[in-house]
Amino acid sequence: MPEARQHAIPPLQSRLARIALLLVAGTLQTLTFSPFDAWPLGPLSIALLCWIAWYLPSGALFRTGWWFGIGLFGTGASWVFVSINTYGSTSLPLSLALTGLFVAGLSLFPALTFWGWGKLAGPDSIRRLWLLPGVWVIGDWLRGHVLTGFPWLYLGTSQVSGPLAGWAPIAGVHAVTLIEVATGAALFAAYRAYRLQQRKLSGGLVGAILVVWLISPLLSRIQWTKPESQPISFVAAQGDVPQLMKWDPKFLSRQIKDYFHLTEGHWNKDLVLWPETAIPLPQDDAGPIIDDIRQLLGPNTTLVTGIPWHTYSDTGQDIYHNSIMAMGDGSGVYHKQKLVPFGEYVPLEHWLRGLIAFFDLPMSEFTKGPAHQEPLTVGAHKVMPFICYEIAYPDFVAHNAEHTNYLINISNDAWFGHSLGPLQHLQIVRMRALETQRYILRDTNNGITALVGPDGQIEERAPRFVQTVMTGKLYPVTGLTPFMRWGSWPALIIGLALIVLARSRKLGPESS
Repeated sequence: MPEARQHAIPPLQSRLARIALLLVAGTLQTLTFSPFDAWPLGPLSIALLCWIAWYLPSGALFRTGWWFGIGLFGTGASWVFVSINTYGSTSLPLSLALTGLFVAGLSLFPALTFWGWGKLAGPDSIRRLWLLPGVWVIGDWLRGHVLTGFPWLYLGTSQVSGPLAGWAPIAGVHAVTLIEVATGAALFAAYRAYRLQQRKLSGGLVGAILVVWLISPLLSRIQWTKPESQPISFVAAQGDVPQLMKWDPKFLSRQIKDYFHLTEGHWNKDLVLWPETAIPLPQDDAGPIIDDIRQLLGPNTTLVTGIPWHTYSDTGQDIYHNSIMAMGDGSGVYHKQKLVPFGEYVPLEHWLRGLIAFFDLPMSEFTKGPAHQEPLTVGAHKVMPFICYEIAYPDFVAHNAEHTNYLINISNDAWFGHSLGPLQHLQIVRMRALETQRYILRDTNNGITALVGPDGQIEERAPRFVQTVMTGKLYPVTGLTPFMRWGSWPALIIGLALIVLARSRKLGPESS
């Protein structure tokens, strides 16, 4: 191959420069998420990764993915530091060390993805561009399922207000991610072809990108679900209970009184919603509180609240669930299935309990609830609740939302203070609303409490870090989106097809 073709885009010679740009690429992806919402940086970060990886031997791609992961999770998941340091009673040096271990561990996922990318592509750098969208999506899916999964910072989530939003109800966040990664790879390939005077190839790649992006606004006009004519009136109470007081028995009475006070004047709404563990003691100890609530509720009102749930195993051992229950003109109890490591249960508990205060957080002995739980009944409607972190799992939400009219998400994001975590959490809620084309009513302890419409846009929002209520109306819907029928399988099948196709034929000459 002529020298000009080999170096149409000059390679980076400095290893330190490569590491710096990989960190930049990861940080650029963080900037695509809330509160920055700079979604155009997503494809740009992918194009930057392609430039760096184009010239590297396959063996170096593991380190490439790891450094990229450090940039992404070191900035985008930095909110774990607040939980460890501020509320885990852990010293600053140890908090930094634990946060560093968390980021380094998460970075193994992109590292292994890039390693597999290199193994599959071999020395054929053209094949690398073809393979990248497929291996990226498979890697993201695995990250959301291995162990408890970490389905956070999926690049496609940044498009909830972007031009690709129309694809979300059809094939979900992983399909949107696949399009973004393919766009970045195609942009790099188009620029390289342009530098090599391959104008038709360059124009064809840009044209293909534009077609996929321009179709999306047309898809956004399709209404896959049908709203009912009569709205549901609601009130969502935000207690703003300081996290350090949350489980202190001395402040139990104050918390309950605050929620009763906030709900005063709203007991006749169709739905009264209180956040995660708003009643901070198990149901078998909360009988008098529950009786008082039932007496105040209007005849057509349902109150839904977070509450710990105590039961016993077959052997008589105590079992606690992080739960949500409905009472009044509704019924049902749901036990959280997707537990947060260390916050709700401690992995390797036999070795870690008692080492440091962070491994002994209050209520960190929850048991996950059973699969296939029934929705809550709220008046005449079926409503699926999701507690905190559960809303981040796209297929889990889509599957459980099938026979429901709207969704509820309760959370206690006080664990993350003023960090990026709560803002990213709300953006994830918006993507789930868009994928299912259902209203999601979200109530949190100190924000962000919001009503998200079926188009993924925020219709009501309460101020953060104050005691307040959010009132409004939402419309129950019927029907299913294609994503609810198929889940992420179309995106995964396309990803696997790209891998098979790239491996089955020679796509281009080797280059350096």
